[in-house]
Order: sequence, then structure tokens, then C-alpha cells
Amino acid sequence: MSDAAREDASGPAMTAALRVARFRLIWTASVLSNLGLIIQGVGAAWAMTEETGDATLVAMVQSATMLPMLLFTLPAGAMADMYPRRIVALFALTVSLAGVSTLFGLSLAQATTPPALLALSFVAGCGMAFFWPAWQSSASDDVPAELLPAAVGLNSLSYNAARVVGPAVGGLIVAMGGTVIAFGISVLLYLPMVGAQLRPAPRQEIPRLPPERIGRALISGIRYVLHSPAILSIVIRAFILGALGGSAHTLMPLISRDLLASGANVFGILLGTFGAGAVLGVFMAPTLRNRYGADGSASRCIVALGISLAVVGTSRSVPLTAVALLVAGSVWMCVTQACNVSLQMLVPRWVAGRAVACFQASLSGGIALAGVGWGMVAGHFGVGHAFLASGILVALSIVVGRVWPLPEIESTYVVPGESLPNPQVLLPISGRSGPILVEIEYRVPPAEARAFYRMIQDVQLCRKRNGAYGTSIARDLGDPEVWMERYHFPTWHDYLRQRDRMTAAERMLQDALLAFHAGDRPVRARRFLERPFGSVRWDEDSADHRTPETLPIG
Repeated sequence: MSDAAREDASGPAMTAALRVARFRLIWTASVLSNLGLIIQGVGAAWAMTEETGDATLVAMVQSATMLPMLLFTLPAGAMADMYPRRIVALFALTVSLAGVSTLFGLSLAQATTPPALLALSFVAGCGMAFFWPAWQSSASDDVPAELLPAAVGLNSLSYNAARVVGPAVGGLIVAMGGTVIAFGISVLLYLPMVGAQLRPAPRQEIPRLPPERIGRALISGIRYVLHSPAILSIVIRAFILGALGGSAHTLMPLISRDLLASGANVFGILLGTFGAGAVLGVFMAPTLRNRYGADGSASRCIVALGISLAVVGTSRSVPLTAVALLVAGSVWMCVTQACNVSLQMLVPRWVAGRAVACFQASLSGGIALAGVGWGMVAGHFGVGHAFLASGILVALSIVVGRVWPLPEIESTYVVPGESLPNPQVLLPISGRSGPILVEIEYRVPPAEARAFYRMIQDVQLCRKRNGAYGTSIARDLGDPEVWMERYHFPTWHDYLRQRDRMTAAERMLQDALLAFHAGDRPVRARRFLERPFGSVRWDEDSADHRTPETLPIG
């Protein structure tokens, strides 16, 4: 079948996104930078081995590299939305490059020490922690909507391919040239991505409002996820998958030692097999998603993952365990990619980085919890029983899909609505003035009251995820046709941002709500600047008794 015929039958082929020149350039550079990060980790681990030989310190090298992903993912997502993603990516790459370059310089001078190895590995990890949300969420800026699933899949392939071949390549480089050469090559592999990010992005929108501060940006991202049922379902499903199925990540060394009575060579084979399965899953995911839908394909893969983990727990054969881990790696990637694609197709651009960061933090948090939980189970009942219990719970977790199903994506991602003009204001205020109270009065015939009430709840959910808090709906006791909607914003700028953030679908929902209004006059909207007791300055020389700034989530 030709590529064109294949695309007609099951959507764009995986390689279709590579036809876009900018995405092709950035993706190729990402493969090299991810490979550089893996090689740097291998070199640092071997340098620590030569310095101390302490197993705990050697293991801490990997922890130091990956710890920033848990600590800084959400702030990194906020920065990716607050500022141009290309600038954030360049800053992050500069941080990683500084850490690896310093390692290279110290190794040249033969001045590496265990604290320096851990600290500089942490610095390199910090850079990549801030780079990944900006890189992942910028896919929709580089490719058209119909190619976004393929682009997300290729981004997953970029990292997993590096994870499969990186340890072997890094080990070969260390064996042939030592840690100095490994760190030097790692530095060189970062440079193509720096060059790719220096190219200006084709789409540059200049916001009319200043960016949010980091604290408020974090709250805005969390609030959007909490008040978006579809996005919340994805985040919850990712956490459950990580917590129940993370045994494959956290107990992998014990499979070789306790279940197969083998050594490090078998552990390396099993680790590579799981990574190879993840690469295979990248190519399987589009076919499964097109055939069964996002939730249907995820459910089938979750059952397959549960069976694979159970086989790992009961097998004492290296080939059988390797096949089970190959399947586990492929279906794990299929599920996580289904979640990632659905999320990026559903969120508007203003919050894409924070939504991706919430997804990554949820999945990583689940895996971290699995490390503690399944480690305790393995310690008390044995590694085999831990994998068997993990497999059973993973397979049974498909019932969670009835409560939190994965949303089915459409052919295009969310369309932003037109920005509304600023309302006329006669009271002198600044962007930081607040809180702002909004009141909207509707007149609805009693026969349509129930339908109006159901729809206004959906409208208020939109308002909440776009920044509103303190929402309420009231009905006039003396005139049952009169309904009053009230909601607040922390500041005037927050209110104006809400008018910019609404999507086309949310605008249509509000228009449908306004259609219920049956009065002779238009719907009446009023905006107030709340003045708590003691906050008013009666002349310019009076002290400004500011009330604490409100940062509500809901």
C-alpha cells in the first residue's frame, strides 16, 4: 500500500510530520540532544564508579539527573506558556549545556569529584526539565492540526530511541575514549538543538497583556485542569497507570537478580527490550487509535500490560520474560501516547505547556509512588508476587475508564475564539486593581428555567477554568423570570485575560445561553471593583491599605 493510501485508510503516517521543514529540523536535533543527555548520564555514572566505587553514589547520579523532572515540571510548563516557547527552550538548553560543559572541563583537568558529578548532573537535568514542556507543547506551533498526533508520536520516539541505544553508545564511548570523550561528545550533541531553536518560529503572536507572574500562572494551569473534565480524566488515568503499572520501571533490576538468577548482562538485555518495545509502541499507537478510538485502544493496551506484568512475575525463563517486557513496553507507550495526543488536541495554546506539565508530573508521581509501594510489596512477599499483583491491578483498572474515560479527539485541535474588546471604564484603575465582581442579569421564561439552569452551569465551568472564582447563580424571589449570575476575578488584568482565553466552542456555548434571554432589553452586565473595608484611599497622601492578593483555584 502506498503512503497516500495508508494515510487515507488510517490517518497521517508517522513520518508525515517530518515533511514540515521546521519540525523536521527540531526533531532531528532532539534525537541528538536526548542521546547527549543519556551519554552524559553514562559518563557521569562511570566517572563516579572510578572515583568512589560506592553503589549508592553511582545510583544517585541517575537520581540527580531525573529529580528535576519531579521538582520543576510544573514551573517549567508555566514558563512555556508565559513566554515564547523558543526562548524558554533556549534558556533551558543553555543551562544543560553549561552543566555538561563544566563536567567536560573538570574531566579534562582531572578535577572531578563526587559532589561535582552529582551537582552538575542535577544542573543538566534542570535544563532538560525546563526544556521538555516547551518542546512538547510547541509541536502544535510547528505542524498543522491533522499532523499533531504524528508529531507527538515522533517526539516520544525521539526520547525512547535515545533511551534504547544511548546506554550502549555511551558505554562504547567510555570504553574506547574514557569519560572525557563522553562528556565532550555530549556537549557537541546539544549544539544542533541550540541552533534549531535560534531559528525564529513561523507563528509569533504578541499578547496585548503582560504575562502572569509565576505563582499565578501555576494556579491558572492547575485550575484549568481541575475544571476541565476531559483533561482531568487524562491526568487521573496517567497517575493510576504510573502507580499500578510502574513496577516495570522500579523493579527492573530485581527481575534479573531474584526471578532469573542472572547478573547485570541480563538486566541490560531486559532494559533494552523494554525500551525497544516502547519504540515499537510509537508506531502501533496510531493504528490502534484509529481502529478502536483513544479510550478503546487504551483499555485494550492496559489489559495487555496487566497480562505482561503477570507473566514477568511468574516466568523464570529469560526469553519469555524478554518477550513479556517487549509487549509491556509497547502497550505502555500506546497508552501514554493516547493520553498525550488527546491532551494536546484538547487544550488551548495559552495553557498547553502547563497541561503537558501536569500530565508529566502526574505520570512521574505515579511511578515514584510505585517505587515505594511495589518495593515494599516485593520486600515482604517477593518480587514475583509484586509483579503478579501489579499485573492484576493494572488489568482491573480498566473499570476506571467508566468514571474517567479518555476523550476522543477530533480532526483539529481547539480553535481560539476572537478576543473581545475591553469594556468601557470610567473609574481610574490599573491592571492590578481588584477584586473584580461581574454581575449578569438574564430574563428567562419559567418554562425554560431548567434548560437554562443546566446550560449556565456549563458556562460557569468555562469561566472557572479561564480564571473566575466565587461563582454563583441566583433567582429573584419577587420576579421568577430574573436570574443573576455572579463571579469574581482577582485583578482587572485577570478579567481581561479571560476575555482573550475563551475558545470558539466556549463562545458558542455562551451565545446559546444568551438565546434564553427573553427580555425587551439586552442582557445587562455590570462590572464592579470590590472595595473591602479599610482599602479605600480618600486622598493621594493616604496610605494604601492593600488587602492580601487572592489566588484562588476554584
